[in-house]
Amino acid sequence: MDAGALQLAAAAVAIVVVAALVCRWFLVACAVGVRKQRPRLPPGSTGLPLIGETLRLISAYKTPNPEPFIDERVARHGGVFTTHIFGERTVFSADPAFNRLLLAAEGRAVSCSYPSSITTLLGAHSLLLKRGTAHKRLHSLTLTRLGRPASQPLLAHIERLVLATMRQWEPTATVRLLDEAKKITFNLTVKQLVSIEPGPWTESLRREYVKLIDGFFSIPFPFASFLPFTTYGQALKSRKKVAGALREVIRKRMEERGEENGVKEEMDGKREKKDMVEELLEAEGGSFSEEEMVDFCLSLLVAGYETTSVLMTVAVKFLTETPAALAQLKEEHENMTKMKGENQPLEWVDYKSMTFTQSVINETLRVANIIGGVFRRANTDIHFKGYTIPKGCKIFASFRAVHLNNEHYENARTFDPWRWQSNNKLQNEVGANLFTPFGGGPRLCPGYELARVVISVFLHHLVLRFSWEAAEEDRLVFFPTTRTLKGYPINLRRRSESV
Repeated sequence: MDAGALQLAAAAVAIVVVAALVCRWFLVACAVGVRKQRPRLPPGSTGLPLIGETLRLISAYKTPNPEPFIDERVARHGGVFTTHIFGERTVFSADPAFNRLLLAAEGRAVSCSYPSSITTLLGAHSLLLKRGTAHKRLHSLTLTRLGRPASQPLLAHIERLVLATMRQWEPTATVRLLDEAKKITFNLTVKQLVSIEPGPWTESLRREYVKLIDGFFSIPFPFASFLPFTTYGQALKSRKKVAGALREVIRKRMEERGEENGVKEEMDGKREKKDMVEELLEAEGGSFSEEEMVDFCLSLLVAGYETTSVLMTVAVKFLTETPAALAQLKEEHENMTKMKGENQPLEWVDYKSMTFTQSVINETLRVANIIGGVFRRANTDIHFKGYTIPKGCKIFASFRAVHLNNEHYENARTFDPWRWQSNNKLQNEVGANLFTPFGGGPRLCPGYELARVVISVFLHHLVLRFSWEAAEEDRLVFFPTTRTLKGYPINLRRRSESV
């Protein structure tokens, strides 16, 4: 082979080598680019196939101490981590900053998302499931009706319901406190919605509500309406009965309204509406359909009935287990009674003076976490601390994980109402961003102040009229909802000096 041929061959080899190097560089660059473009989810574990970590979570939350489930994952992955629960990949947040971002971004970057069992039982027109403008108008109506507990007639009605329930207790009696609390909250909510006083109708409706709520976190079997022996099947049946009872009331009120003349309607427009149904009938020129009003009232009954009654019960449990707090609470209410005089009805100024009572309520909310968190779904890619949560991903913002974190609250897992007494960080903006027992943003619970009033009135009369002790050992569990396992039975004794 002559020199020219050798040079040509060498040049060809060089070209091939350079081309190979260029191709390799190009492929590596592309791979790096793909990796850079791929969303970086928060770290975590998806657990077992299909089941994920659902069984571990349920098992933990059925105990009095579910914290290890969260603690282990936060220690391993950080405050925002990925898991797989209730059938799909879920980003779990124990980070207060991310939680506040999610609450504020409702309707834009995220929207509410709940299990199908809950959405079916509440109905398509419930406040919980409405979005955008439809949610705003219903939320505004709810605030109009339930967000003004300073009304003296409403305060007086709450006090009457509490006293009527307590008068049924013998001088010495054993009661299941959660059941008694639920009677108060249910009858109050019914009165606010449809103006019906306690009686056979309300008690029949309440019994169906118990079955309906039991179905919220049950398995929504296909054709469950034909399987009445299942929890979900029973819940669907009860839902039909509750909706039917509310529909009958609403239709009657619509007929009565149709019979009114223009003069009466003009006069009615100048007075305060007597209940939620009347608010709905007159709102926006009467544009709400019958089905919308039924679903709306049904969902408000659930909210008013369940959460406040559990909070009342757990507050008494915590006080019973903390004698110093109970003694200070009694002193606050006894001093108030001495200043007012016995047998005087409570007024708004009395409620505002119950400072230690409010500390007890705050601490009960923080420790018990009646609302442990909220589910949301990403409407767009969300970027947080270097991670990308893709559009469509389910997110759970855990209030409980924040409230029970020792980094945010000293001895966070101890009931300590005195932590709210001093003007410290819990009262400032930082504290407000940590403490979210009623949610926040556009979906802040509209009845949160009313719930506080009901609990305050209940505690006022309980400590003045009775002494008590636990009838048997009971404990808190947190799945499917926060509650005491046995309804907290207590032995009551009427105080000899009680009014």
